[in-house]
Amino acid sequence: MPNPIKKPLVIVTRKLPEVVETRMRELFDARLNLEDKPMTQAELADAVKTAHVLVPTVTDRIDRSLISQAGPQLKLIANFGTGVDNVDLDTARVRGIIVTNTPGVLTEDTADMTMALILAVPRRLVEGSAVLSVGKEWAGWSPTWMLGHRIYGKRLGIVGMGRIGEAVARRARAFGLQVHYHNRRRVSPQTEEALEATYWESLDQMLARMDIISVNCPHTPATFHLLSARHLKLMRRDAYIVNTARGEVIDENALIRMIEAGEIAGAGLDVFEQEPAVNPKLLRLARAGRVVLLPHMGSATLEGRVDMGTKVIINIQAFMDGHRPPDRVLPSML
Repeated sequence: MPNPIKKPLVIVTRKLPEVVETRMRELFDARLNLEDKPMTQAELADAVKTAHVLVPTVTDRIDRSLISQAGPQLKLIANFGTGVDNVDLDTARVRGIIVTNTPGVLTEDTADMTMALILAVPRRLVEGSAVLSVGKEWAGWSPTWMLGHRIYGKRLGIVGMGRIGEAVARRARAFGLQVHYHNRRRVSPQTEEALEATYWESLDQMLARMDIISVNCPHTPATFHLLSARHLKLMRRDAYIVNTARGEVIDENALIRMIEAGEIAGAGLDVFEQEPAVNPKLLRLARAGRVVLLPHMGSATLEGRVDMGTKVIINIQAFMDGHRPPDRVLPSML
């Protein structure tokens, strides 16, 4: 049966692209965040007490305490993002609140950024750019100056062969990298053949043999510190690690210690364990040219953000029309 509410109150926690906000205002009673100031937990609590639909982002903590304060009118949490580790799915399910996300639309953007970091770290792109951009003296070309490492022919180990992992693998093959992967489930033989990918059931064995590791798995309870100190110690001293997934997948303190000690060659990180805070030791390593750091830019394209907003709108509209939202997320899916 269609939902009797003609224009549901939809509270959006962050500023979205104008075209998305305009469409939301047309379809819903949309309360927007025009200043783009992150909402406090108290403000979020007020929102869940009045909204029919909450549209949070990865920066919002929609935990058990918050969901428990929701009024009976809140029936949908339409997350603006693919990852839903910011939402307590179990509590939402118990309260009868549907949770949706925006899968698929950021695959290519995130894979582009992953490939950019795979290039930037071994080839020292940020260090080289800084020579000219911050006014350092450049004496001209020299045969032995600013030497990095070739990526052609190297082995890339992808941790998490989902949509993004496969997109990274396609790009990596074009750059001449040998693709290896570890995943909860092996991909189809057709996919393996197309990507010329080698499957490793054992993460330990893969880590010990790779030149570059790319983290592309979601953050779930099962993947928290998946790359623990023990796992990181398996990596070769001349290997690099790139993370465009979630900071919590890597034991960041252990990674820092190993890079400082020369036990890992370097890292390219777009995500951090305590975002938006960045460990000062990582910043020092960046200044020393040992790591490349980006402020969670992996999915930051206008096209991607508009596509995300469109998915949010479709999920809300489907729900309000009495249909199953196409991007519903259940705890069992993680």
